[in-house]
Amino acid sequence: MITGERLDRAEVLDLYGRHVNAGLARLAALMGAPVVVRAEGDHVYTDDGQELLNCGGFSVFLLGHGYPPVVDAVTRQLRNLALTGPMVYHEELARAAATLAGVCPAGLEYVYFTNSGAEACETALKLARMNGKRHTVATEGGFHGKTLGALSVTGRTAFRTPCEPLPGPVDFVPYGDADALEERLTGDSCVILEPVQGEGGVRVPPPGYLRRVERACRRAGALLIVDEVQTGLGRTGRLWAVEEEGVTPDVLLCGKALGGGVMPVGAVVATPEVFAPLNRDPVLHTSTYGGNPLAAVAVRHTVEAVLREDVPGRTAALEGRLRELLTTALAGCAALVKEVRGRGALFGVEFHERSHAGEFVLELLERGVVVCPTGNALATVRFTPSAFFGERELGRLAAAVEGSAAALGGRHRAQRREVPEFEEA
Repeated sequence: MITGERLDRAEVLDLYGRHVNAGLARLAALMGAPVVVRAEGDHVYTDDGQELLNCGGFSVFLLGHGYPPVVDAVTRQLRNLALTGPMVYHEELARAAATLAGVCPAGLEYVYFTNSGAEACETALKLARMNGKRHTVATEGGFHGKTLGALSVTGRTAFRTPCEPLPGPVDFVPYGDADALEERLTGDSCVILEPVQGEGGVRVPPPGYLRRVERACRRAGALLIVDEVQTGLGRTGRLWAVEEEGVTPDVLLCGKALGGGVMPVGAVVATPEVFAPLNRDPVLHTSTYGGNPLAAVAVRHTVEAVLREDVPGRTAALEGRLRELLTTALAGCAALVKEVRGRGALFGVEFHERSHAGEFVLELLERGVVVCPTGNALATVRFTPSAFFGERELGRLAAAVEGSAAALGGRHRAQRREVPEFEEA
């Protein structure tokens, strides 16, 4: 019998193993992963009283945890009208859609709210089919979700193979190679890509890549879907990462930060031409909870906060600080690091070996910092701090990275010394 009293860590992991996922329970035990009981701002707090600095969260916590204006707005809405059925009209959905469309690149006017980024991808792929685009070009290392349609355009075979056959046809091309992409395009194609790959290892494309892709799509009559689920709303120093090159896609996907770190929500924002099939027949694609009042009010107040707090300006200022911090603090294991790269408040540290990345994650956790691996590039560790990271948080992060790098580098130097060296005959 489970009572209302708080469970201890062993009890939580036991229930995970028996009723949630046995593999996750084993991983938590192996990592010594904490059980989190509350969060505020840039910190999460564990059941044993630890305060951890959060640089993880897969780009969800752009405003940090519990950003008060969003929490207050959702709390008020909860008391008034929490959920509705799909055929009930409510003010907050209309206001949220108008607010989001109002800050997207010009021409993107229609908004379809979903419950996640993967659902947004599914919706976009269905819109492409409704517009006659039966062939898809995606990128190696790209990540768009793990539902069946989204998985079909996600660029990691280890995720796709167990679920094949998947919807298609889909051609994968190297990320950043506009020529390879253009070679696959026809008038029956849609293209889906990220302006900066998140799960692909925080891959920043070469200058001009997005603009060349857009022009190639226009020449071929192909449809362009840009997935800004991780990069959108200011994560990369721009409100939308496509603004870096003045690109306007036919469809833009957003999520992660869209709910302000309070509500799960995703969205598809499309041109009137692409959205026309759903305008003609709204029942072609529906969602019971998509655009519900709680999510809608979170979206509106999140977008307002991003503008009011100048989140893009804050993350643009963080970019140089994070690059210098990581490069300097990693000196203790420099021989193990292949590259530090990123944009805004989205950074990746790529190691030569994936095992070194795993060790680095555990060393950081030991020093009270939470980060994320990258699902399609396991040798890369990802840092996604909030836009409000201040001097105290940067100092704590620097100390943790420096200590982790020293421990990791020292351990591997010692291991190399233990290997006997043989003279040439």
